[in-house]
Amino acid sequence: MFRKRQQEDPTAPHPAAPGGKGLKPFLKRHWKQTALLVCAAAAGAAVLLPRLTARQVSGEVQYIEIQPERRSIVNVFSESGTIQAAETYEVKSLVRGDVLTADFQEGDTVEEGAVLYTIDSSDAVNSVEKAQLSLDQAQRDYEDALSAQYVRTDISGTVISIQAAPGDAVTAGQEVAVIRDNSSLLLTLSFPAADAAGFSVGQSATVTLDGTYETISGTVRSVSGEDTASTGNMLVRSVVIAVPNTSGSLTSSQAATASVNGVSALGSARFSYQNSQTLTASTSGTVAALCVQEGDTVSANTPILQLTSDSLTRQVENASDNLRSAELSVDDAENSLEDYTITAPISGTIIQKNIQAGETIGTDTSSSETLCVIHDLSYLEMTLAVDELEILSIQEGQDVTITADALSDQTFSGVVTNVSSAGTTTGGTTTYPVTIRIDDYGELMPGMNATAQIVVDSADDALSVPNAAVVRGGYVLVTEDSPSAANAADDMSAPAGYVYVKVETGVSDDNYIAITSGLQEGDTVAYDADAATITSGSGSGMMMPGGMGGGMPAGGGAPGGGMR
Repeated sequence: MFRKRQQEDPTAPHPAAPGGKGLKPFLKRHWKQTALLVCAAAAGAAVLLPRLTARQVSGEVQYIEIQPERRSIVNVFSESGTIQAAETYEVKSLVRGDVLTADFQEGDTVEEGAVLYTIDSSDAVNSVEKAQLSLDQAQRDYEDALSAQYVRTDISGTVISIQAAPGDAVTAGQEVAVIRDNSSLLLTLSFPAADAAGFSVGQSATVTLDGTYETISGTVRSVSGEDTASTGNMLVRSVVIAVPNTSGSLTSSQAATASVNGVSALGSARFSYQNSQTLTASTSGTVAALCVQEGDTVSANTPILQLTSDSLTRQVENASDNLRSAELSVDDAENSLEDYTITAPISGTIIQKNIQAGETIGTDTSSSETLCVIHDLSYLEMTLAVDELEILSIQEGQDVTITADALSDQTFSGVVTNVSSAGTTTGGTTTYPVTIRIDDYGELMPGMNATAQIVVDSADDALSVPNAAVVRGGYVLVTEDSPSAANAADDMSAPAGYVYVKVETGVSDDNYIAITSGLQEGDTVAYDADAATITSGSGSGMMMPGGMGGGMPAGGGAPGGGMR
C-alpha cells in the first residue's frame, strides 16, 4: 500500500474573500478587458502549470510498504560477444611459382597434413642438387685436410723402419718410414725362348737357392712376349716367378735359379720385393704420434704417423667450417623444396579459397598472400570482456547459457575455459578476457552476435526485500511497530512513524536482495517509490549485494532523514 508524508488538511478553513462592490457588477462593466486578461492568463498557465506541478510532486515522498518474503534469488552475470571458431588459420605461401594443383573447394573438410596446393618446384629441385654437389666437394676437402695430418702407406706390407719419433720436427719431403710387402718375393730369370713360349701364368716352378741348394715351390707370375738375344746370341724370354716367403727368411740379397716343366733357367738372379715404399712427409710439422710400430703388418692407406702444425690446424678448421656451411645450405634447399607442397596446418573446414590451380603466387610485391582460410569447427568459442569489479566472480568451469540474436528461439550451453589475468585498461576501466567454449553449437556460426549468462551466485528460501529498500551503508527503513524496530539505529534520522535498522545482505538479482540478518518476516519495510521506479528501470547486468561486504544496488537512497 502507499502512505504519504503529512500534508495540509484539505478540510481546514480558508480565509474569506476580500469585500467590495461585488464581482458580477465589475465583470459586467469591464467584460472586454476581462476576456483579454483571461486569455493571457490561460496562455501563461499552459507554460507554467507543468513546472509548478512537477515541483509540487517532487516535494512529496511516497513510500511503498512491504513485508520481507522468502524467495529464491539467482545472481546472473550477462555480457555480449561474438561467436568465434575454435581456431582460424590463414594458409600462406613462403615461395613463388605457378600453382599446379588445388584439389579442394570452399566448404570441404580437410584433415591436418592434407595436401592443399602444389607449386612448380623445378627451380627448387635444381637448387637442392647444386647444394648437394657443394656438400660433396666440401666433404672431400675436409677429408683431405684431415688426411694431410697423417703420413699414410699406399701399399700393404710390413713396417720395416720408422725414422721419426714423437716431438721430432720434420720437413716436407723428409723420409720418415719404409714399408715393404715381403709376403712373397719375385725371381726374374731368362729361359730359352722356344721353351718359355709354352709357359703359362700360374704354372708351377721349382726354385733352387744358391749356396744351400734348397728347393722352394714357386709360381709363374708372367712371361715376356718378346724374344731377346742373350750374350751367346741365344733367343730367350724373361719369366717372373713368385716365391712365397713363408718362413720370412728370404731377402733381396738371396740368389736362386728355377726350372719350369723340366726346363731350367739360363742362370740365377737375386730376389726382389714385389712392393716397397719409402714414405716422406708431405708438409712440415711436428710428429704428434706414431700410429704403428716397426715390424707391424699394415694394409694400404694405414696412417703411419701424425703431424701437427698451425697451418694444418687452420686447414682442418677451415675445411670443417666449409663442410658445415654446405650442410646447412643443403638443409635450407631441402626445406625450401618442402614449401612447394602446402598442407593443411589444422583439421577443419575451408571457409575461403582465394587461389586456384593455374594462378601464380608470390609476386614481386607480395610473397605471402593468403591462399585459403580454414576454421576449426570442432567447437566454437566466445570471448567476453569482464569488468574488474566482476571478474573475481567468474571462475573456470562455470556453466554458461548462450543466446544469439540470429537464433532468438534457441539457447546453447557453454563452459568457462579460461579467465585471463591480462587486463586491458580503457578510460580508467580495466576489463579481462574470459573465454567460453561451446561444444554443442547447433546452428551457431562464427561471427554471430550472442549473449552469455553466467550464474555467479544463488540462494534458496532467502528472506528478501527489493533492492531499493536497502540504502547505502546497509540500512533498511521499517515501521515503528515492526519487530526489528527494537534494533533501530540511534544515529539515523527517519521520517515520522519509521526507524532505520542495520542489516546484513547476501546475494541479489535485478530486483531483490537477500537479507541474512537484521530483519524478520513480520517486519514492515518502507522505501521510496521514486527510487523503486528508478531501480526497476536501471540497466541490466549483474547486481552487486548491498550492505556489509558489498555495494548498493542501483537506485538505493535514503528516503528522508539521514545521518545525525
